[in-house]
Amino acid sequence: MPKHDYTKDDIRQMAKDEDVQFLRLMFTDLFGTIKNVEVPISQLEKLLDNKLMFDGSSIDGFVRIEESDMYLYPDLSTWMIFPWSSDRGKIARVICEVYTPDKKPFEGDPRNNLIRVLDDMRKAGFTDFNIGPEPEFFLFKMDDNGKPTMDLNDQGSYFDMAPMDLGENCRREIVLTLEDMGFDVEAAHHEVAPGQHEIDFKYADALHAADNIQTFKLVVKTVARKFGLYATFMPKPLAGINGSGMHLNMSLFHEKGNAFYDEKGELQLSQDAYYFLGGLLKHARSFTAICNPTVNSYKRLVPGYEAPVYVAWSGSNRSPLIRVPSSRGLSTRLELRSVDPTANPYLAIAAVLEAGLDGLKNKIVPEKSVDRNIYRMDDKERTESHITNLPDTLHNALKDLSADDVMRKAMGPHLYASFIEAKNLEYDAYRTQVSKWERDQYLELY
Repeated sequence: MPKHDYTKDDIRQMAKDEDVQFLRLMFTDLFGTIKNVEVPISQLEKLLDNKLMFDGSSIDGFVRIEESDMYLYPDLSTWMIFPWSSDRGKIARVICEVYTPDKKPFEGDPRNNLIRVLDDMRKAGFTDFNIGPEPEFFLFKMDDNGKPTMDLNDQGSYFDMAPMDLGENCRREIVLTLEDMGFDVEAAHHEVAPGQHEIDFKYADALHAADNIQTFKLVVKTVARKFGLYATFMPKPLAGINGSGMHLNMSLFHEKGNAFYDEKGELQLSQDAYYFLGGLLKHARSFTAICNPTVNSYKRLVPGYEAPVYVAWSGSNRSPLIRVPSSRGLSTRLELRSVDPTANPYLAIAAVLEAGLDGLKNKIVPEKSVDRNIYRMDDKERTESHITNLPDTLHNALKDLSADDVMRKAMGPHLYASFIEAKNLEYDAYRTQVSKWERDQYLELY
């Protein structure tokens, strides 16, 4: 979506011209869940004056009851009118930053945290960090109660044999809705697995890219429901088929242009690109908990389903964690392939940026590029090439995160403490379950 520099008067005029009746004030909790406070248009002036309050104690990872009053400060550049409307007029949304009662940015707000890390980037001499995401999702049919079933929309059952299947119609409607909202959609296609889709939209600066990911998820789920389908961003809803990822394409800019490009460099990459890459590789195991934050995330990160498992990079092949796509010049970028769409985009982008900045600061030189299929290498060959594994469970990923000061800094103390506590509880809840697989495997055997 293009970035707009709207003034308060612009907002007042658009609200009037478009007959906006409701304001949806959006922000994101610790887990990346979109929260919104909906207020009537009569509250617009209060919002524009940064005087709108809400109760922060009910939001995951925010605050305790006794310190619950919070302010919502609107980022006017995110003002947008939803293409769907209620019977009572149009709904506009604006993404907000959360502030404390003494008018300071709240440290538990993931968006504020990304703004803080972007300040670190500017202090290091860079102007922009651009992100182009590639989110994937599954479409499942819903039952009569509006709950998702495990039936995929395009498994080829008899009633789906229309010239265009339900999923394609739904995906086309998602694209049209996104375009109505100002998204520049670059590609939309069926993915490898049945019922799986990917929609890629144009890169944006880091903050607005994270906003766009959140808006995208909302649109996908809203439109899918109109088609009687349930869209899920769960990384691996079904065993035996590819999971859903959210590759992040990233590029760093300074006053002279793309900081990753050097016409004379090896692979036409600059020294800064290699240092940034070195930082990503060094901290890869530690930021995995942030970029793959659910128990289910690790069912995707297994060999055989195109998801990365090993910490390595390549300028050509597609099996490593980080790939260097072939475009150069302004489009020179690194593609991180491990991230999945359950990641909180504000936290994930902050983590990879802080990892790269650490590479630049400490001149971390990456290991040599691996230009053969890593999955065909044996343990000895991988060890000789200094290739390590990504964590294989949320538990192990959290251990790696807690041992890395740079990644803890990327989250800030408030978010880090809340995240570690919540995710350890999540893993413990999972660990104490007994699965059908275990009963099938052991009940009669022993």
